[in-house]
Amino acid sequence: MTPLHTDDLRESYREALMHTNAITDVISTDQFSAEYPDRPDWAIGPFARDPSLTFHLEGQWNDPTGVGWTSDSIFNPTLITRGDEIHLFYRASPRKESTASRIGHAVRSNGEWHDSPANPVIYPTHENEALGCEDPKIYAIDDHWVLFYNAIWRVPETGAIACDIMVAVSHDLEHWEKQGLAVPYDVSQLWAKGAVIPRDDAGRAVRIGGEYLMFLSEGCGGRPMVGHSDDLVTWRFAEQPYLDLAELGGSLHEVACAAVVGDDLVLDFFYGDENGDFAAAQALYSTDAPFTQLATHRGGSLAWGGLQRLDGDWVFAQGWDAPRGSRDMYFYRSTTPKAPTT
Repeated sequence: MTPLHTDDLRESYREALMHTNAITDVISTDQFSAEYPDRPDWAIGPFARDPSLTFHLEGQWNDPTGVGWTSDSIFNPTLITRGDEIHLFYRASPRKESTASRIGHAVRSNGEWHDSPANPVIYPTHENEALGCEDPKIYAIDDHWVLFYNAIWRVPETGAIACDIMVAVSHDLEHWEKQGLAVPYDVSQLWAKGAVIPRDDAGRAVRIGGEYLMFLSEGCGGRPMVGHSDDLVTWRFAEQPYLDLAELGGSLHEVACAAVVGDDLVLDFFYGDENGDFAAAQALYSTDAPFTQLATHRGGSLAWGGLQRLDGDWVFAQGWDAPRGSRDMYFYRSTTPKAPTT
């Protein structure tokens, strides 16, 4: 990969400080996951906030790039457990949903959160990361962990924004070795998001049909692409339709996560409903036929980093609802749906 120029990072940071978006600035986790209409047995959720798990980021990290980078928002995290510890990996940005992001790591043990002194654990070092490193997704495999993140950059010839899916590997959840592109450019066509790999309730990647699958849902020239791998690092891709929104109406934005529960595979996804409004939903498959959709349901978690079980409940985290300028990460726990009234 080509090394990064400091001037590009400095310009990226200046642009991020000016970022605002009237829609994403007011987006709330509750609008997607707090209530599910007509919930089928296979659906995961709904969810309610668990204040006892809230993480708050204090102070500012040292900036290894030397451009004076700071953050005022954390969001789009992933959770994974190791023994009695909860490991939280999160996107930190100069402004909510801005570019110029880095990825941080915090650990909860003995009921307390501790932000890693190694932060940022992933930050821009390559030319294709000039506009930031975003949205971690982590999967346990054998004796190590694999992290996927989005690298954002600007195409020199056109000025268009590009998004790559990158991969890194760790044996301690603290130090990460970047492996490069997960999705080649002939597949991504300079934009791919959503390295969604089926995982179990402990965050372990699950083989389906003897291999690991990656569901790509945004980019790739509008083609539904699925990756196939033996080790989570090296991938081959093929066009494979797997999600039909005809029953729901609207159009797909991005698949958030994939949970394996027994023989069920549940895709949780973000879409625009029949009115064009942001919405979440889930789709059911069998692990024996992972591309044959069996059912859909309105309502989802939008747990971009995957769903995790804690104390028997499904849990995920998100920072969208933190007050402006407050770097809080809220946790949401699955609830028992109320019986319908007659």
